[in-house]
Amino acid sequence: MALNNSQYESIIKGYERARDESRFLLDSRKQQVWREIPEYRQLSESIGSVSVSYGRRMLEGDEGALSELHVKLAEIASRQKQLLTEHGFPADYLEPVYSCPDCQDTGFLQSGLFREKCHCFRQQELSILYAQSNIQETIGRENFSTLSYAYYQGEDLRRFEAAVDISKNFIENFKDIYHNLFFYGTVGTGKSFLSGCIARELLQRGISVIYFSASGLFDTLARYAFDIKSKEALHDLCEDLYSCGLLIIDDLGTEITNSFVTSQLFTCLNERHLRGRSVLISTNLSLEELRDRYSDRIFSRITSHFTLCKLTGPDVRLLKKRLSNAPPASP
Repeated sequence: MALNNSQYESIIKGYERARDESRFLLDSRKQQVWREIPEYRQLSESIGSVSVSYGRRMLEGDEGALSELHVKLAEIASRQKQLLTEHGFPADYLEPVYSCPDCQDTGFLQSGLFREKCHCFRQQELSILYAQSNIQETIGRENFSTLSYAYYQGEDLRRFEAAVDISKNFIENFKDIYHNLFFYGTVGTGKSFLSGCIARELLQRGISVIYFSASGLFDTLARYAFDIKSKEALHDLCEDLYSCGLLIIDDLGTEITNSFVTSQLFTCLNERHLRGRSVLISTNLSLEELRDRYSDRIFSRITSHFTLCKLTGPDVRLLKKRLSNAPPASP
């Protein structure tokens, strides 16, 4: 699969808007600083005449002029940063502000003569191509800033705390250690929530993430696999599934399980294992139900190569709903 022209143009225009917004912000900040710190403005306006002066000396054959110019410009920059901090501004207040510092909101990385898509561009591609994952909506409401332990008690609380710690460790070591996570247990105990937290944190660190519900994933694979006209689309989909930074399969077991699903699931897990690419799976199935529903190879792969996190307790979603609908307490 590939973006169509309108989708591609939409991404490019998004980068243009981001750069325009950054320039507007920077110009507004500059005007503010110039009003409040006249010396800063004087130093900025002196750079042109200083450069011309040293440039004239270089043209006249002064071999030391260039190095002296660099020293002079460094002194001006240092004094300007000092003025900013003295007046309560951050030292980098007038530095460009980018949504993605790696590509500076161009969408592309330059390496010599070669140009390649930045990870932020690639993630936008994935989000468009697999819009059914609703990843942006998910990470908007499911993140560590909204995490609460208030709905758990006793052993349920200890399990949830352990799962949170494992999730944070998974994130911190993601680039250095290949590992997989398997969240399982009763309905509404935080499995999908933690998956969303992990997705958000990794996306913010430039890791590509594909987030599929199990039913959505296998329906998509089946649609392409059984359509002879979609061979290229199937190949591209599989390549994305096998090579993205993290593949999240949510609610495993809600799909209609058959030989096709079992085969595709094993192939996906196996390919990603061979490539050292991590997988996160959440399910309401118990380990016994997992073993009975899928092949021994899948059960063995998950229990051998995944960190297993069991979550138990009340259905937090229902509990929140009941609490929000409860009448206010009497004074």
